[in-house]
Amino acid sequence: MTTFRSYTLLALGLTLGLGLSSASIADRVEIPVGQQGGAENAGDVPTNGMTQERVESRFGAPQERRVAVGDPPISSWVYEDYVVYFEHDKVLRTVLKHRPRAGAAPANGG
Repeated sequence: MTTFRSYTLLALGLTLGLGLSSASIADRVEIPVGQQGGAENAGDVPTNGMTQERVESRFGAPQERRVAVGDPPISSWVYEDYVVYFEHDKVLRTVLKHRPRAGAAPANGG
């Protein structure tokens, strides 16, 4: 009887394990930021190390200035196509906003 129970538990475990692992298999689609919709000007964004003064003189005033938080202080400026993150007054990173390409299918395939 113990052998039957062991085989039953083993079969149940394998069935559940295989069922759960197959449910986690999915295609992963990666679109480089430069190829995403709305990123036509991906090469013309503030670069690391630029000062806030230089960013504003070259790219204009941001739509929104978010106050600094944390230590070191990290602030951000919001532009139409990207957000610029600053540490103190130097550009830390520029992040393009996601813009779906025209006519592109939704990510869930529906």
